[in-house]
Amino acid sequence: MNGSIYNTTKQTDSLEESLPVPDGATPASRSNALLQKITGVLSTSYGDLEIRDALRTLDERTIQNTLENRRRLRLGLQKDVIESNGHIIKDFGNVAEQLKRIGSTIASLNQYSEEMRRHLTLAKQETAPVLQEASVLLSQKDQIETKQQVLEAFNMHFTISEGDLMVMSNNNLPVDDSFFVVLAKVEKIHKDCQVLLGTESQELGLELMEQSSKNLNNAFQKLYRWIQKEFKMLNLENPQISSPIRRALRVLAERPTLFQSCLDYFAEAREQILLDAFYLALTGSASAGERASTKPIDFYAHDSLRYIGDMLAWTHSSTVSEREALEVLFISEDNDIARGIRLDMASEPWSRPDGDMGTTLDGQTALEQLVSRDLAGVATALRQRVEQVIQSHDDPVLAYKIANLIHFYRVTFAKLLGAKSALLDTLSDLEQSALRQFRANMKDQVVTMQTDLTGVPPDLGIPGFLDEALSRLKDLMKSHDSSLVPASSREAEFQPILNEALDPFLEGCETLAEDLMEPANSIFVINSLLSAVKTISDYEFTSEAAAEINDTIEEHVGKLMEYQHAFYLHTSGLHPLVAALAPLSDSDEDLMKILELDSFGPQALTHASQVLDDFLPSALMDAMENLKHLRSSKMAEEVTEEAAGRFCEDFEFVEGRLVAVDQLVAEKRDIEDMAVNGHVAPTPLRKLFPRTSGEIRVLLS
Repeated sequence: MNGSIYNTTKQTDSLEESLPVPDGATPASRSNALLQKITGVLSTSYGDLEIRDALRTLDERTIQNTLENRRRLRLGLQKDVIESNGHIIKDFGNVAEQLKRIGSTIASLNQYSEEMRRHLTLAKQETAPVLQEASVLLSQKDQIETKQQVLEAFNMHFTISEGDLMVMSNNNLPVDDSFFVVLAKVEKIHKDCQVLLGTESQELGLELMEQSSKNLNNAFQKLYRWIQKEFKMLNLENPQISSPIRRALRVLAERPTLFQSCLDYFAEAREQILLDAFYLALTGSASAGERASTKPIDFYAHDSLRYIGDMLAWTHSSTVSEREALEVLFISEDNDIARGIRLDMASEPWSRPDGDMGTTLDGQTALEQLVSRDLAGVATALRQRVEQVIQSHDDPVLAYKIANLIHFYRVTFAKLLGAKSALLDTLSDLEQSALRQFRANMKDQVVTMQTDLTGVPPDLGIPGFLDEALSRLKDLMKSHDSSLVPASSREAEFQPILNEALDPFLEGCETLAEDLMEPANSIFVINSLLSAVKTISDYEFTSEAAAEINDTIEEHVGKLMEYQHAFYLHTSGLHPLVAALAPLSDSDEDLMKILELDSFGPQALTHASQVLDDFLPSALMDAMENLKHLRSSKMAEEVTEEAAGRFCEDFEFVEGRLVAVDQLVAEKRDIEDMAVNGHVAPTPLRKLFPRTSGEIRVLLS
């Protein structure tokens, strides 16, 4: 830093020496100018980039810091600048020469291009008509090629060769894969003709549609006749049904009228075949030289239930086989027959059933209807045979078993044929016919019972007609229990059967009991009802009926208890005492009236006590003897015990009144000395009637 200041001062001194002194300048002015310069130099910032660059350039010259060099520094620098400018001017002169040469070259190129433009204009004027004519020719060529392609495509798509027409319409040619290929092509042509109707070529579209419709009708007529011929030779029992007929049926389904006609023809043929097979199974008639492996169904005609069961079983087996065969024949995995009928139903709206405008066709439903039609003849024959069996028997149990058997098969057939089937209607009618026959037979049994009512058995046991009715009822309940009636409705379904098979016979027992005296009438009715309850209690679906009968039993048990209670009162001699005390209250006035009653006189009360003593030792045995014919010994004991309890309560009532009277008399004797008045004190009632309620309960327990 000191070196820099020294150099600066030295430079200042040198600068002062080097500064020129203007003529006429005074020393003071020179001193001021020097100070200004010094001040300007000192105020200069060495951080300025220009100053730094200037100093760096000065350093690069390696000039000695002498007075001469400092004086010549400006001249040297100006010389360098002038030389640099000279070099630049020289270089720009070279550039100017080169630009002149480039300008001449560009001028030549412009001249050449102008000449070429002139030639091109002349050539364009000469070739324009030729190019225009060529463009028109090329456009015409493209149009012709497009029309050629359209014509080829039209001929390929909308025309049928003579050979294909022969395949579709000639009945002598087989229905094979080529037939279906041509048929599919014609159907596509017919469908695509609708596109032409939406263009300007409506006349062509109409002509093609008319021709294709004619060809399709011929093809479907040929297919229809071929299927009918195949149906004549078709064997449904053969597990390998030919695939061509299945394919033909799927295609014919596109014409619902023809398809339905084929089904009608097929159903008629199958109906006759199944009916013949049914009669063959019934009679066992086989061809000459053949021997049946099983006995004919008619062989078991004597066993009505098995006979009907075998016919129904054969019908069920045939229905299953028929359904499986027809399912293979008419139903495919994608259900395309039903789909074909749905797609073409619009083309034949007259083929729909009345009121069936929006119903969706279900292939399974159509199959069930076809199977039902095939079995129509069998159903008719089955109805005749079963009705003949039902009407030829007067056994109500057999009629009910037949009804349950038919119900079982009706439920089974409903799963195979659906809810709407002629065979189901037949089975439902047969079931109702069997139930009507059951009710008619039961009414005959009831009429017979009512006309042949005999006396009650000596032991008051159940009469013979009730025993037979309960035996029948067991068979009826067993049959109902094995039926397919849902558990939730079994009780309701069986209630009408109970009304027919049990209630009239119980009413007959009550009618017989009306001629009996107590307790025989109640015992007889209870014995009958107990047998009925025991019979029906084994099944849950008779629980409500059993409860009703138990309620009736309780009513008659109450009558027995009343009888036993009356027996205790009258036989023991207590009844006159109870009857005399009943209208009196426990007031002192009423208690004193007891002494005036005849039943409580000394002699009468002593007699009543003697009768009671004679009754008590054998009272329980005598009471049980009254109920000896009651089938339930437990019930007899309960009735007798309850009656004895009520008797003990009656005795406690009499005993309480006697004690109260004696206490009241004793109180009055204490207040008024009767002997003084000349009266003799009465004997206490308890001495005349000494038995206590505790003794009574012990003896009757």
